[in-house]
Amino acid sequence: MKNNGRPKPVAASPQMMELLQEVERVARADAKVLITGESGVGKELIAEAIHAGSHRARRPFVAVNCAGVTETLLESELFGHARGSFTGAYRDKAGKLELADGGTAFLDEIGEMSLRMQGVLLRFLETGELQKVGADEATRQVDVRVVSATNRNLRDLIAQGQFREDLFYRLNVVHLVVPPLRERKEDIPVLARHFLDLQVAKPETVVRDIAPDALGMLTDYRWPGNVRELQNVVERLVVTGRNPVITTNELPMDIRMQAGVTLKPTRERRRTPADELYRRLVEDRESFWTTVYPLYMQREITKTHLRDLVKRGLQEARGNYRIVTRLFNINDRDYKKFLNFLRKHDCQPSFKEYRV
Repeated sequence: MKNNGRPKPVAASPQMMELLQEVERVARADAKVLITGESGVGKELIAEAIHAGSHRARRPFVAVNCAGVTETLLESELFGHARGSFTGAYRDKAGKLELADGGTAFLDEIGEMSLRMQGVLLRFLETGELQKVGADEATRQVDVRVVSATNRNLRDLIAQGQFREDLFYRLNVVHLVVPPLRERKEDIPVLARHFLDLQVAKPETVVRDIAPDALGMLTDYRWPGNVRELQNVVERLVVTGRNPVITTNELPMDIRMQAGVTLKPTRERRRTPADELYRRLVEDRESFWTTVYPLYMQREITKTHLRDLVKRGLQEARGNYRIVTRLFNINDRDYKKFLNFLRKHDCQPSFKEYRV
């Protein structure tokens, strides 16, 4: 199973132990699988585990996110396209289903697929034939195991006429439900330490451990973003940490507030563009150069917004601009370029007031 810095499914809680036992049985059966659960619970990890435990493990595991792309792009992504089928199609291109031949295709967010695309997918599931966009007929037949996932209730979508019932039954040969992280708290310490271990292997990392009371606070938190949110929090703590052990004082404010830790009273304020940009950089891991820089240069955000954003980063990084660049997903070699940009536009607050 590929790792890519991501956790393997954890079997500390009874729920996950039972689920992983089912995954082992399903993997050998080679049946189609539908995985459901909230966003961020690790549905793709379960799909990878199914692939890794099957006889297809030596063949490709290919993931496709069915959300956030147009119908035409999704069809091309899945089935490929023929040369000249649309502007920019200068050559034939293989789709993800063709690349997954002999292996497993993981179709994430299947509930977001349009009705037309659902019909196209259903035909493929029935025949195994691939017809590229722009081709007059099917080009080849492939042997692909399809594992799909969604955080939506497909039966509700069927009742609303938004999802095909015949496709649902094709995909739902085996149904696996991944429980949210708040319902399997025993997994939280194991996952947190796993994420920490992935980060401390990097030579520039100062952090080496999480204090027991901080780990307990992480365990008690409800984690609305599930495993994905936990991973982001641990990685951020490692990036911003200046001491070998992460303490409760370094945990994000929302986690400390839920735990009832005393905080200085703050006045409620309206969210600003800087708040949203900071969220996109830190939580969604977008790059400063692709997210903030174009908006500023096109005057869609002001100098004040940019300064506020940098101040947020300095506060999190305790005045260390080097850590700010990591928070903003800026390559280390662009450190001076980042500082020069801020200096040129008078958006480089002094780091001294943020040093702790």
